[in-house]
Amino acid sequence: MDFLYLIGGGIVIGLIVAAPIGPVNLICIRRTFFYGPLNGFFAGLGAALGDGVFAIITAFGITAIAQWIEGYSTILKIAGGLMLVGFGLHIFRADVALLRDAEGGPARENATSLPGTILSTFALTIANPATLFGFTALFAGLGSLSGPRVTFAAAAVTVAGVIAGSTIWWFTLTTIVGIFHRHINTGVLRNINHVFGLVVTLFGIVVLGDLAMRLA
Repeated sequence: MDFLYLIGGGIVIGLIVAAPIGPVNLICIRRTFFYGPLNGFFAGLGAALGDGVFAIITAFGITAIAQWIEGYSTILKIAGGLMLVGFGLHIFRADVALLRDAEGGPARENATSLPGTILSTFALTIANPATLFGFTALFAGLGSLSGPRVTFAAAAVTVAGVIAGSTIWWFTLTTIVGIFHRHINTGVLRNINHVFGLVVTLFGIVVLGDLAMRLA
């Protein structure tokens, strides 16, 4: 049961971090438009690997701290809840725009090899410090790694879930774009951000509300 909770929590975190429409999502969408779902999916795999690196840093860091500091769980959840609210609002308000070329179509990416595609989105993900902030908020508020009995094995299982969740998102995104690409526009992308921004904000409110009731 603990294994299912850890892997499930990791998958949810991976989905939440990957889904908001940002530079990597737009790259995957454009590559799917022009080169097909496989090329777009491999671009997403690079981001999933980058998410895995951030998940490792966050999960094992939180686990180590939680094992050393007594009473850290409550402080971590308060900070995580507040960060989740801020992170959700940031996603909701994020500007979304499909780049256009001179003919009014989505800007065409240069074709590269699949390994090169993975490397480019991996580097783009790693270079974005906001991703680490998002992971810190999600692990602190939603993860199961802030209790007094956490282990590095639990952290490893959660990280595997994060990579799986992120990969699921990229597969789903590129498949849907490949099928319905004629119906996807800036409004659709903006609605995706609004939905996930509200979900993350509500998660933060629930975390803070639950903690307040426990402390009352």
